[in-house]
Amino acid sequence: MALASLGRDPPPFFRQGPSALSRLVVFSAMALLLMVADARFHMVQPLRASIATALYPLQWLVLQPLSLSQHANERMDGMFTKEATVQLLRQQLAEQRQRAQQTEQLILENQRLRGILNLQERQSPGTLAAQVVYDAADPYTRKVVLDRGESQGVHLASPVIDEFGVIGQVTRVFPVSSEVTLITDRDHAIPVVNARTGARGVAYGETTRNANALELRFMAANADVSAGDLLTTSGVDGIYPPGLPVARVDKVERRTEAVFARIECVPIAMVAGARHVLVLLPAAQAAVARPLPEPEHKPVRSGGRR
Repeated sequence: MALASLGRDPPPFFRQGPSALSRLVVFSAMALLLMVADARFHMVQPLRASIATALYPLQWLVLQPLSLSQHANERMDGMFTKEATVQLLRQQLAEQRQRAQQTEQLILENQRLRGILNLQERQSPGTLAAQVVYDAADPYTRKVVLDRGESQGVHLASPVIDEFGVIGQVTRVFPVSSEVTLITDRDHAIPVVNARTGARGVAYGETTRNANALELRFMAANADVSAGDLLTTSGVDGIYPPGLPVARVDKVERRTEAVFARIECVPIAMVAGARHVLVLLPAAQAAVARPLPEPEHKPVRSGGRR
């Protein structure tokens, strides 16, 4: 009975102000009033600004990890993009460089072909244009192989020249190819004449000091030969036509105890790098094949003597 007689209201010493419902009504009314006042008169704007200013460092500190992550991602993406761009530019540069080299090679080849064509026009009709296919397999000789042979009209001992001068001489002829011994070969000799003095001599291939050089042998120690003299073919061998440039004197060594001077020469033609050449008929065959001029026939007057 004692429990039933107790009321539901809290004891007097637990009461602390108005009830919860009253507080809800009051606070709701104040909230509505503040919202209306802020919407109409912007009364809470200074307070909002102060709170935002006070909370800005905390917001900046909280957003730093996200900002750093985004910055790192952008930097990595930029690095990958730049690396891909650099690789693409390098590839394009390599392609352009290769094209430029091919263009330079084509220009040089066209110039040499023009020189060969002009030289072919100046030579006899028996000349034949050919191309160097490869060097001979023997490392102790200076020989090249041409893509023209007996079926194209190449003869044994035919001189071979380029647009600058003498390359060598055909020493083997096959049906569709031929082998040329270069003038720098140690077993090759070519009669020459000094264009300045008219002195004749024989130039041999020099292999002891320089693989791409010649030596003018059996010239007296007091012979009138100096560096820079041009040596041309003399034509006395019946193979090379006279007047073709062969070499230029590079060095002259005279010794008092030696009978002959040591004369080193440099080839005029591109012996080591020739690609397009011209094959001539031997001088003796060209002289035989050259047609003789027809005699002029004087017109015969009709009528008898007076």
